[in-house]
Amino acid sequence: MSKPRVAATPSRDRRPAPNLSREDAENYAAWFALLADPTRVRLLHHLSTSPAGALRIGDLAHQLEISQSTCSHHADLLKKLGFVVVDKVGTSSVVSVNTACCTGLPHAADVVMGSLAAPPCCPADLPTDVAVRPVADADMPRVLAIYDQGLATRNATFETTVPSADQLRSRWRPGLAWVAELDGEVVGWTAVTPTSDRECYAGVGETSVYVAESARGRGVGKALLFAQVTEADAAGLWTLQTSIFPENRASLALHHSAGYRTLAVRTRIGQLDGVWRDTVLLERRSHVL
Repeated sequence: MSKPRVAATPSRDRRPAPNLSREDAENYAAWFALLADPTRVRLLHHLSTSPAGALRIGDLAHQLEISQSTCSHHADLLKKLGFVVVDKVGTSSVVSVNTACCTGLPHAADVVMGSLAAPPCCPADLPTDVAVRPVADADMPRVLAIYDQGLATRNATFETTVPSADQLRSRWRPGLAWVAELDGEVVGWTAVTPTSDRECYAGVGETSVYVAESARGRGVGKALLFAQVTEADAAGLWTLQTSIFPENRASLALHHSAGYRTLAVRTRIGQLDGVWRDTVLLERRSHVL
């Protein structure tokens, strides 16, 4: 069987990674060095969380439990690099956070850590012996059996019972569900589920992928994710999202290889077998829209 069609050519659709120039690197290093002092970190925090968004030096020194002269010294250092603004109001010096810092500092951290680098379009090094095709009615018994294997791991989903074939298929977006075959047997599946019935979220889908125990480590997940993301791009979806248990490291790595990026860890988001569990929220933006 033929491989699923490719909706985007990775080399063409990858967004270029931002270039970290020597000048920017020196500026960022100075910012991070300035914040290496815990008193200055606390000072910024007190300012940014104060109801008025600004504090007099005297009040700020009192909250930080330091002298006014020490507080003024730290404020001056932060002012020199643009973190705060110091205004004279009567006889008092009033310190406020420079709003440009609120976006500049997170951007600097993202650039340095590579978070803004272009993610891959889709998995590479696909297996040659795995064929992916749209799911058919005859596949559903095998799809449900593979789903049951995933449930048994207790690291794949919060679900504890296998739905009927009709119930499972009713969740999927039409035309956006596939199975993988290895040696003529269905060994995995993936599907996209709508996240909302609101028109503004028409291009957003929640994804799932399951691989049979007997086929794990054979590249089946890669082949399924390749079909999932390229076909979703071709169908006009602009965002795919999924939630994965942090213990499922293989699934996290697989999704990162398909262009998903980690957005957040949602702590104690739900209970499974009476135990609170965390999930990692991941998102992939279309490479063609």
